[in-house]
Amino acid sequence: MYENIKYEVKDGIAYITINRPQAMNALNCDVLNELYCAFGKVEADAEIKAAILTGEGKAFVAGADIAQMKDMDAIEGRNMMILGHKVMNYMESIEKPIIAAVNGFALGGGCELAMACDFRIASTKAKFGQPEVNLGIIPGFGGTQRLPRLVGKQFAKYLIMTADMIDAATAVDAGLALKAVEPEELIAAAEELAKKIMSKAPLAIAAAKTAINVGYDLDMKTASQFEIEMFTAPFASQDKVEGMTAFLEKRAAEFKCK
Repeated sequence: MYENIKYEVKDGIAYITINRPQAMNALNCDVLNELYCAFGKVEADAEIKAAILTGEGKAFVAGADIAQMKDMDAIEGRNMMILGHKVMNYMESIEKPIIAAVNGFALGGGCELAMACDFRIASTKAKFGQPEVNLGIIPGFGGTQRLPRLVGKQFAKYLIMTADMIDAATAVDAGLALKAVEPEELIAAAEELAKKIMSKAPLAIAAAKTAINVGYDLDMKTASQFEIEMFTAPFASQDKVEGMTAFLEKRAAEFKCK
């Protein structure tokens, strides 16, 4: 079904691997469309509780596909950026956690793709950066917006305006990555995080992700009201009854709501 990605589901986790190692997994329009389709399956499948996104070979995603972009006019380039935003905004909107297992270069569109995930676990060999100004352009898949929200305005300006790359340890210190692990431990670390979240109440996880993502850009009064609204559905669920009963009975909860 897919030409540019691998898609597998195992034990409630969807594994999505960008599979263009000959092009360092560069994002072209075909890859973006396949990612949109794959995450649509993640959202629609009730048996899937989390997703892990990674890249084949030595790159996570080394950037957008410059070979495709080079001869685009302004309208074509804008349309590609609209597609990229469509994919990454959709990833953020999915109520299930998405973990980026950053195995290597996450540059340009690759860094932006990783930032659209809920968590980024980095291999110690990973490199992050937004080198678009080297090409006469700026980040166009959300980098000028997500990066400052993660690392602060000053450091985001530094990374974007200098095109410097940073290593995994620096990314962790800056808040761009959650943690760094040895390459052979990367997928296991992502799975460990996914399974820990999957052990919690699914409705609560979904509500928490939505409350955080939506409320982050609202004023505090509006965000607080939104939190109250998001609180209601989990509180009315059987999982709330089970979770609180299990707590009082000093046993592990068995959540059943999808």
